[in-house]
Amino acid sequence: MDWEEREFPERRTERYEIVSNGRESERLELRQKQSVPILAELHRKLLIWKEQLLPKHFMADAVNYTLGQWEALTVFTSDGAVPIDNNVSEREMKRVVLNRKNSLFVGNPRGGRTAAILASLTSSCRRHDIDPHLYFMQLLVNLPTWPARDLDAWLPDRWKQTHIARCAALGIPVPPNP
Repeated sequence: MDWEEREFPERRTERYEIVSNGRESERLELRQKQSVPILAELHRKLLIWKEQLLPKHFMADAVNYTLGQWEALTVFTSDGAVPIDNNVSEREMKRVVLNRKNSLFVGNPRGGRTAAILASLTSSCRRHDIDPHLYFMQLLVNLPTWPARDLDAWLPDRWKQTHIARCAALGIPVPPNP
């Protein structure tokens, strides 16, 4: 099994490069053409290893876990918008964990809910390359007079589109995210 153990870390890097490059519209085609054969080979190897390994071997647990998660592992090959990894989620969870001590002092359940909503909006701003300060400033100024039926316009991704269009109409550059 030494050859396989050396082979697949290199193939993993190759697969990651394949699916990370290109525009979102091209990713699905690239993934299906190039990643699916690599994953099929990996699946075949995992099934072989499963038969070769003793049930109590530590690698048997890893092989069985991987085979059990196969559908989730390969979902990126059926949708070009799905990222190959969960780095964005992990990065956002790190912010939540770092904020845990501060969250002890939110005061009451309503304060905790408010803090969670603000953290979610801030994370969405960061994900969409929006300056959270600018977003919240405009949100807080305009929200009191905004019709409730149109609140979706204030979701960070939609607000960004409107903000870019507004800046273009006024002939001013979009300020970069600090």
